[in-house]
Amino acid sequence: MTKQQRTQIIRILLLVGTITSMFFVPWILVKAWILPLPATVQEQVNQAIGHGFDGMIVYVDQGGKPPAFYAGGWKDRENKIPADPKSLFKIASISKLYTAVAITKLAYAKRLSLDETLADYFPELVGRIENAEDITLRLMVQHRSGIPNFTNNPTYWENEQENGKKALEFALDLPASFEPDKGYEYSNTNYLLLRKLMDKLLGYSHHQYIKEEILVPLGLNNTFFSLSEVNMDDVMSGYYVGIDTDFKTNENGMLATAEDVGIFIRALNDGTVFKAGEQEIYSSIYEYKHGGLVPGYQSLAEYHQDIDAVVVQFINTTDFQGYEWNLSEIIYSRIVKILRKGDRGE
Repeated sequence: MTKQQRTQIIRILLLVGTITSMFFVPWILVKAWILPLPATVQEQVNQAIGHGFDGMIVYVDQGGKPPAFYAGGWKDRENKIPADPKSLFKIASISKLYTAVAITKLAYAKRLSLDETLADYFPELVGRIENAEDITLRLMVQHRSGIPNFTNNPTYWENEQENGKKALEFALDLPASFEPDKGYEYSNTNYLLLRKLMDKLLGYSHHQYIKEEILVPLGLNNTFFSLSEVNMDDVMSGYYVGIDTDFKTNENGMLATAEDVGIFIRALNDGTVFKAGEQEIYSSIYEYKHGGLVPGYQSLAEYHQDIDAVVVQFINTTDFQGYEWNLSEIIYSRIVKILRKGDRGE
C-alpha cells in the first residue's frame, strides 16, 4: 500500500468517525455550537432559553467594570415568575471549594494534618473503607483516594432525599476504585468525610466555621447551608427533563446568589479569602473553579485571568443523559467568548 493510499484511507476513516459521532450527538448541541455568536451576553442568555432551558442566571464581575447581571426564562415556570438574577440557587458541588478552603485553614492552623490518614481520624472505618490506613486527607481533597462515590451507587437514588441522611452507608464495604494516589475519580464521599472530620475536630458544625472564616469576612450575606435557613420564595425553581415537578423543595445543601458565588470565586483566585501562608497550601491540594449538579440545578463558576473576569452561570434544567450539562458548557464558553470580544451588552 502506498503512502497516498494510506492517507486516503485515514481521511475516509476520519470522515466516517466524524459522521458517526455527529449522528449520535443531539442536534441541539450542534446547533448551539455552530450558531453565530450573539453580540451581547443577554442575547446569548435569550438564545440559551430558546434551546430549551427553563431559566438562567449569569453574573459577570470584570475588572474595572461594575458587576453585571443577566437572566432569562423562568424563576418559577408554573406561576410564570420571570428569572431573577438575585435568586438563591442550589450550588451543589461548587460547595467543595468552600470545604477545601476550610480544610486549608485548619491545616495551616495545625488543627489537622493533610498527611495523616482516614484511619487516624476515623479508626472505625478500617475494614469498612478499603485502604483507610493509606488514604491521606490530601488524597481525599484531590479525589485521589479511591474511595467509591456514594452517588454512583444505584440504590442511593431509589430515595435520594431520605438516603442523603445516611449517605456514607452507600460507600461502605465496597472495593476501592483504585489504590490510593494511583488514579483519579471524582467522589462525593471524599468531601462527605472531610465535612464529618471538621465537625469532629471543631466540636461544632463546619457550617459555623465556614461562616466565620469565609462568609462573614467576605460579606457573603446571601450564602446558606440549607433550605431551612431561607425564605423559599427566594429560591429559584428546578426542573428535570421528562418529570413534571419542581425540585425546589429537595434539600441539596448550600444555596447562594450568583453574586455571592462570584465574590467568593474572585476572593479565592486573588487570595483575599486566605490569611498569610494559607494559599500556598490550597494551591497544592485543590482547584480554583468548579461546577455543580443536582436534580433541577446546574452551575459553573470560574475566574478568567486573561480578561480579569469572574463568570457564574446558573441553569435550572437538568436531564438524565447529561445533554443539558453539555449544552450549558457550550453556552458558558460562548459567553466567555463574547466577553473576550469586549461586549457585555450593557
